[in-house]
Order: sequence, then structure tokens, then C-alpha cells
Amino acid sequence: MKKNKILRIDLRFDQYLEVEKLNFGALLPVKGFMGKSDFHSVLKDLRLSSGEVFPIPVVLDLDKELADLVRQSAIVNLFYRDAFIAELVVSDVYSWDKHQAVESIFQTSSENHPGVARFMRLGNFLIGGQIRKFSKCQTENDYGELSPLQTQAYFKAQGWKSIVGFQTRNVPHRAHEYLQRSALEVSDGLFIQPLIGSRRQGDFAPNAIMTSYRYLIDNFYPEKCVLLSPIRIPMRYAGPREALFHALIRRNYGCTHFIVGRDHAGVGNFYGKYEAHDVIKDFESEIDISIFFMSGPYYCGICGGIVSEKTCRHFLDQRDQTKEISGTWLRKMISEDSHIDSDLVRPEMIQILKGLKVFLDETDEY
Repeated sequence: MKKNKILRIDLRFDQYLEVEKLNFGALLPVKGFMGKSDFHSVLKDLRLSSGEVFPIPVVLDLDKELADLVRQSAIVNLFYRDAFIAELVVSDVYSWDKHQAVESIFQTSSENHPGVARFMRLGNFLIGGQIRKFSKCQTENDYGELSPLQTQAYFKAQGWKSIVGFQTRNVPHRAHEYLQRSALEVSDGLFIQPLIGSRRQGDFAPNAIMTSYRYLIDNFYPEKCVLLSPIRIPMRYAGPREALFHALIRRNYGCTHFIVGRDHAGVGNFYGKYEAHDVIKDFESEIDISIFFMSGPYYCGICGGIVSEKTCRHFLDQRDQTKEISGTWLRKMISEDSHIDSDLVRPEMIQILKGLKVFLDETDEY
């Protein structure tokens, strides 16, 4: 049957963000929504069917009724908030086994895992195809998000040859500072790129993250050594696979190095503390970005500062003198209005947050 009917698909916000990032080149070597061959290759081998490394499926989901219509279309028009966004040149439409997919991606099928829960809500069919004729939607609060071409141009203008990327979805605490300052010691510049796209209820709100980071950079870091720009893209909470995914994204934005720390992109107790290190080491030689495998910083009362397992002897045998610092811990302390020691988080950060909406809730589009 000849395919000539052009359909319209109205996108959710998370789907719009994926289209935008595909058009930007943020997800290279992926250039469009994955067809069946790439989808299954990524699930099985963390590679596209071409052999190129890519660990996370990038998909556009549909219900059965719409999938049946798309099968008769060569091109689909994508809309967001009644505005034309792009054309999708259809390559294939296919069903997928959600349970098999989440087990491969997240190593669990428990819907207590937010990434699993999100995937299980997706439609039962997926559409593959390339994006063209993209038209950016003027969404609210992009927080100064830059494209890969813009960040690459900035790094070049600054004369930076070595750029370390830092991924976060939290407001900064002292352990983050430890990692960031360590990166600045050995590079020309630091690119802090908070992920503020679709995330789970209870995560830090975008404005809280960006406002606190601007304060940190403007008041404590050397001038013209740090670039702050967010990336709006859904968080998968996929642990090791997502750590590799984040590394590829930062390579596409122009970074030469990327920090992977303790339980990178993890959630709860679903992944091992340094499981992401082990997975990325298998692919590092192929991905054209060098990885700083960092041990999880913590506060040691005996050493009198932020240290790591590589620089402090007290973590194992004198745990009562140490305190791990994490986003999970910080969210809990703030939500309970508990006292937070200034050795763990700058007091100014807590004061800044008191005037802001701190956490995402069910009313947020994210």
C-alpha cells in the first residue's frame, strides 16, 4: 500500500525534549527515534546495530490505534502545545516486550524503580524514524540551556583544550565541590550540566538547582573557568547504562573528560556503589571521552574535611567519625527541616533554598 497520508502526533513534554535533543545532536550517534533493529541491539549489547556504543533506547511510544495509522504513513508531523515541532520520516512501527526491556535496561522489573515505572507507562508500540524540519518550541524556563554547537563554540572561544563534564540532578553540597575542584586542578575548564528534564516527584526543582549553582560559581570558583548550562532531558535512573549515556552526551557537548562517581545515575539500592565504573571501563576506549573514575567523597571528622576512600583511612574502621554526603541524604534533611552541618553543605545554600520551591511535585510538567 502506498504511504502518503501525513498524520499528526501530539507530544508529551518528555517526548518533545527527546526530539529537541536529537535535532541538537546531543544524542549522537543516534539521529532519530530507534527502529526495531537498533532498539533490540541496544538492549542486548549496549550498541546500535551498526556496532557504535549506545546504552539507552531512545524511543517514541504510541498506543495501538495510532500505531495502526502510522503504519500507513511515510511522514508524521510532530506537534507540542499545538505548535509544529518537526517531521518524522517513518522507518518502522513495532511492538515491544516491556518486561524484557526494563529488565535489560534497569536490571529490575520492580515498579518501585522510577525508571521502570516510567517505561511501563509508555505505549505498547514504538515508532522509528529520522527527525527533519525541526522548529524549536519556546517553552517556559529553559534556564539558559545551550546546544552542543553553542557549548563547543564557548569552549573554543575560551581557549579550553581540556574540559571536564559534571552531571548532577541535585543542589550542590561539599562533596560535589570536592569533585569539581579536583577536576579544575587538572583541566582548563569545568562544564556543570545539571539534568533538569523529566524526573520523579521529590527530586530537586530546576530553579533550586540552577540558583544554588549560580551562587556557588559566582562566589567561590575562579572566574571564567566554569560554564553552567542545564540539559533538559528525561532522567532514566538507569545506573551503569545511564552513566555511559551521560558520558556520550557530554562528549557531544565538547567535553574531553567526564566524572563518574559513586552510584552514578542510581536510585535507592538498585545498583552497586561502583557498578557504573565497571561498565564504562568496558567501553571507554571506544567513546572518545576520558573518564575520571572518582571515589565517593565523604566528610571525615578525624581528617577534618571532605575526603574519599582513596585519601582517608577511617571510612572502614571508624565509621562513626565519617559522614557520607549524597543527594538522597540532602533531600531528606531539607524536607524534614533538619539541621545541616556547614561542613557538609554551605549555609548560604540552605538560605537560598528557603526562598524557593525546592522539590518537584505532581503539578510539575517535569
